[in-house]
Amino acid sequence: MREQITSVHNQHVKNWRKLQTHKGRNKFGQYLLDGWHLVQEASHSNQKLIDLIGTADELDQHDDIVSLFENVYEVSPEIIKSITDTNTPQGIVAVVELPNIHVLPADHLKGAWLFLDRVQDPGNVGTMVRTADAAGFTGVVASNQTADFFNPKVVRSMQGSQFHLELVAGDLKKWIADFRAASLPVYGTQLNPAAKNFRDVTPGANFALIMGNEGQGMAADLLSQTTDNLYIPMRGNAESLNVAVSAGILMFQLNQGN
Repeated sequence: MREQITSVHNQHVKNWRKLQTHKGRNKFGQYLLDGWHLVQEASHSNQKLIDLIGTADELDQHDDIVSLFENVYEVSPEIIKSITDTNTPQGIVAVVELPNIHVLPADHLKGAWLFLDRVQDPGNVGTMVRTADAAGFTGVVASNQTADFFNPKVVRSMQGSQFHLELVAGDLKKWIADFRAASLPVYGTQLNPAAKNFRDVTPGANFALIMGNEGQGMAADLLSQTTDNLYIPMRGNAESLNVAVSAGILMFQLNQGN
């Protein structure tokens, strides 16, 4: 059964709007998905589905998915626009449970992992999570200065990949130490021809790759802990590559996968 909401001042609307912020997401333990593609991805996962919010036209088109939600709200386009940060929202939004990304996965030393060191642009973070998913990685670990995985811009860039791999917020020094103690390689990245050419690394199934901050690169104390630091030789005249592009090249090259 649908509940109709017509005012942007309704308490539900105010609470949904708060999910645009890190503080609000942590307070309610929820985050937003904007658009049918992400809603469908969530419906195919083990994600707890809480609220489905949409215009009458949009809700009428997807009875199969509407039935999966605890609560369904029919709202105006004005309300949809007020709770999303897109200029042209699709008319459908879902509220889903925020996963606990601070729990260390039991199998964290298995598979290919991407570590993000202070990567601050939401588009870059989302693109790298999506690429890690495409490249068959097990998970992505973000340092405490990396953009929040559930920032709306990150969520849009991930395109549902958060449902396909592990997302963890953690201390990269501890993760590196655990990998090294298990004799698993940890590759840093460095814009330095003295580093190791990435093509000289033998692909593997269990390893970690670290990508650093857009402007500053990896922190020096992390560079000193790695097995090898890699660089991508460039044939043209560009001084550097976007961090997400570099990550994509390296992830597909290094992962021998399952």
